[in-house]
Amino acid sequence: MRNHTVRVRRSEEPFPRSQELAWKLAELATDPVPVDGDVAAMVVNRLLDDAAVSAASLLRAPVVAARAQALAHPSSRGGRGAAVVGTREAVSVEWAAWANGVAVRELDFHDTFLAEEYSHPGDNVPALVAVAQHAGRDGAALLRGIVTAYEVQVDLVRAISLHRHKIDHVAHLGPSVAAGLGTLLGLSTEVVHQAIGQALHTTTATRQSRKGAISTWKAYAPAFAAKVAVEAVDRAVRGQTSPAPIYEGEDGVVARLLDGPDAVYEVPLPEAGEPRRAILETYTKEHSAEYQAQAVIDLARRLHREHPELREPANVASIVLHTSHHTHTVIGSGARDPQKYDPTASRETLDHSVPYVVAVALQDGTWHHESSYAPERAARPDTVELWRKVSTVEDPEWTARYHASDPAQKAFGGRIVATLTDGSTVVDEIAVADAHPLGARPFGREEHLAKFRTLAAGVLDDAEAERFADLAQRLPELDAAGVRELGIVAPDGYLGSVPLPEGLF
Repeated sequence: MRNHTVRVRRSEEPFPRSQELAWKLAELATDPVPVDGDVAAMVVNRLLDDAAVSAASLLRAPVVAARAQALAHPSSRGGRGAAVVGTREAVSVEWAAWANGVAVRELDFHDTFLAEEYSHPGDNVPALVAVAQHAGRDGAALLRGIVTAYEVQVDLVRAISLHRHKIDHVAHLGPSVAAGLGTLLGLSTEVVHQAIGQALHTTTATRQSRKGAISTWKAYAPAFAAKVAVEAVDRAVRGQTSPAPIYEGEDGVVARLLDGPDAVYEVPLPEAGEPRRAILETYTKEHSAEYQAQAVIDLARRLHREHPELREPANVASIVLHTSHHTHTVIGSGARDPQKYDPTASRETLDHSVPYVVAVALQDGTWHHESSYAPERAARPDTVELWRKVSTVEDPEWTARYHASDPAQKAFGGRIVATLTDGSTVVDEIAVADAHPLGARPFGREEHLAKFRTLAAGVLDDAEAERFADLAQRLPELDAAGVRELGIVAPDGYLGSVPLPEGLF
């Protein structure tokens, strides 16, 4: 790896295009590097993971609405179109990317990478699969495209904080999708450079989508970024250009939206010919909640077993989670969002509330993507009483571990200090989630298959689930026809049990 220095450049300052970050990312995308075997295996795991959470979300309102929009847009003239998740119906490729991206994101239940910024790199996959189906690309090309998209997003997330300036994390997703599509389609560095610039320019938005009363837009934001990136690639292929230098310009993203005219970032990028391995540093979720809650849920489950007295609010004076700055200020009491303690809050808000997940996991000793968020569960009086005794504080040691560059030191957990009404205390801590590669029960292929089969149960026929699982595991050897079958199909009547909402289209 090498560090590429990014700083703001005055308009009159000589600055060759070859030094732009967008150009460096385009060079990364167009460098024909072989895919390592363990990287290919992880791509398969991510396909299984995305399919799992998509299956579980097919009847949820945001997914139904996105599906309705997509089905209103037939395949365009440029290719065969792409299948809408849950169906065999092909639609225009950018709308398939949209609908399928919403399905992946809705339950907040797929992979994550956390560093200077937050990210869910699995958000890249639906758009790349859709374009591969539309353009008739084989599994090997799709594999390479996904590897590029993960590399670009992870490298940007390592170096450039968006949330510090209240910019939503999908501003790193637009460029990564564009770069991944460049690899998938075999585009030139020039075309990919233009696509990355357009994708970034059109995907910067505020973080209000993840603040206060979190709305259904949380599921749509990544899908919108991916859809816009597909459209940016289309324009770039047609010879259209983008604002440049998009990152470094005097009125560019860094100068006006991020750290300002004096900013300097060091973005780690692979050397020419170096294998792209960033996907191996991403981690999936065992629980349907914000990633920074994963380890905390596991800690609360352990306390449920070992200290049953904590389940009863009458026994508890306070529960304080000592954790990182990010966890405290984004999903903890440091966010100063009263909605994080509101039993009538939206599911999207509750899955970003550490106080809520601690209370429910302490009492139930488990976590479920539906029942743990049911309105009657959130409103249970003893839960509300315990919930309002839970708070978070920042601990500098946990903040340092959150930002550690050494994977062995990097941690997203914390220490719980529970004070009981009799004056005694219970103290326990956890560094990483059980499913993390360094956790108590790391997720490998079998765990990903188990998650897929569990979430697909009652949604897909067993034969359909096994068909998809087999196809996904053969990704590198699939021909274009096989890639076109790379989607889950719900049984007749399942999707029809929920009417499609009407809109403009």
